[in-house]
Amino acid sequence: QLQASGGGLVQAGDSLRLSCTASERTFRINTMAWFRQASGKEREFVSAVRRGFGSINYANSVKGRFTISRINAENAVYLQMNSLKPEDTAVYYCAATPKTLITSAQTMTAQYDYWGQGTLVTVSS
Repeated sequence: QLQASGGGLVQAGDSLRLSCTASERTFRINTMAWFRQASGKEREFVSAVRRGFGSINYANSVKGRFTISRINAENAVYLQMNSLKPEDTAVYYCAATPKTLITSAQTMTAQYDYWGQGTLVTVSS
């Protein structure tokens, strides 16, 4: 029900923009987020944004480099990634839920009801 795209192979310092759109059946989405999972590691929180007042949350590792945005009418969320580093290499997943998640809950994978298929981002040094 979520379709993610935009991954690819880039060099350190480059930029990428990830996109994620929910299908028409996925209605009343409130919190949308991005997670990532590097090879051999657990899935980790990257960023989240809520509908309405648009509360935005970032992992410390991406603050100042990544920007999340959304278009509510389209149930779409985007992740602009600048100044990419090799340690950003991972499969990136978008996630969504009808729940209005508080900041601490936004980082928990179990709080999300819908997941995209993942898009691979590879950053070479």
